[in-house]
Amino acid sequence: MSRGRDPVEERADADVDLYDIATWERRGLLDGVASGIYRTVVASTRIFVVGIALLILIGIGGLSALTDPQIGALTALSAIPALALAIYVRRSDATRGEPLSVLVATFLLGVLTANFAAVLNSYTKGAFAGLGFLGSALFFFLVVGPVEESVKLLAVRLYAYGHDRFEAVVDGAVYGAVAGLGFATIENALYITQNLDAPTATAGLGLIGAGGGITAVRALAGPGHVIYSAFAGYYLGLAKFNRENRGPIIVKGLLIAALVHATYNTTVGIGSALIGLATGLGQLPAFLLYVLVYDGFFGFILFRKIRRYSHTYRKVHEDEEAEESAFEVEPTEFES
Repeated sequence: MSRGRDPVEERADADVDLYDIATWERRGLLDGVASGIYRTVVASTRIFVVGIALLILIGIGGLSALTDPQIGALTALSAIPALALAIYVRRSDATRGEPLSVLVATFLLGVLTANFAAVLNSYTKGAFAGLGFLGSALFFFLVVGPVEESVKLLAVRLYAYGHDRFEAVVDGAVYGAVAGLGFATIENALYITQNLDAPTATAGLGLIGAGGGITAVRALAGPGHVIYSAFAGYYLGLAKFNRENRGPIIVKGLLIAALVHATYNTTVGIGSALIGLATGLGQLPAFLLYVLVYDGFFGFILFRKIRRYSHTYRKVHEDEEAEESAFEVEPTEFES
C-alpha cells in the first residue's frame, strides 16, 4: 500500500467522487475562504519576518553602506570575490537559468535575515566567555555555524523555494550561493563600519585608507559564506523533490554547511599562524593562503557535486532525445 494516498483513494475507481472523503480541492464558498485565509497567514508571516529583520538592520546600523558612500564603496569592494564565486555557481547550472528578479530578491533576503544571526550571536557569545579556545570552538560549532547557515537557508525558503523557477535540485545551490552573497555583503558592511579607526581617518588617510585592511580581510572571508550556503541550498533543492524525506535531507545540508563553517572559524587563526611560522609570510598573506586552501578544498567538493548533477542532467536528456528520434517515422516518397 502506498503511504502517499489514503486507502480509499487508492482503491476507488476514477469516477468516484472522493471530495471531503479522501481528497480535497476548492469547490464551495467556505473552501475559497479557507484558502484565502491560509494564503493571507503565510504572506503575513513572511512580511512579519522581513519587517523584523529590516528593523534589526536599521537598529544595528546596517544601512551605513547605503548612507555613507565611502563605507558603501569599501563594502562593494569587499563583496567582489564572493560575487564572482556566486556568478560561477550560477553559470555551472546546466538547467534553465534562474530569473534575475528572483536572484535579487534572494540576495536582499540574505541581507535581511543575516540580522537575526547578528542578534543571536551577540546575545549568546557571553555564555562561552572565559573558556578560552574551547569556549570559542563551542560558540562556533553550537551557535555561529548552525545559526548563520539556518538564516541563509531561510532567505531561500522565504521566496525562491516556492517560485516556479525553482525547478531542479541544483537550483538550490544557486539560490543558496546568492543568499550567502547577501549575508556576506551585510556582514562585511557591519565589520567595516565597526572597525574603522575614526582618529586615523580624520588624521589625513581618509576613510578608504583607514578601512583598507578590514576590507581586504572581509573580501577573503566572503567567498566562504557562498560555499557553505550553496551546500545547504543544494540539499534544500534535493529535499524539494524528495518530500517523503524532506526533513532529514534539509538537516543533512545544514549539518554539512554548519560544520564546514564552524571548522573554518575555529581553525583560521591557528592555521594562518602556522603558515606564517612555516613560510615567514606576514599576517595578511598567511591568512590569504589559508583561506585559499580551505575554501578551495570545499569549493572543489561543491563544484564536483554540481558537475555530477550537470553531467547526469545532460546524459538523461541526450538519452531522451535519442529515444524520441528513434520513434520518428521516416517520411515516404509521397510526403517528401
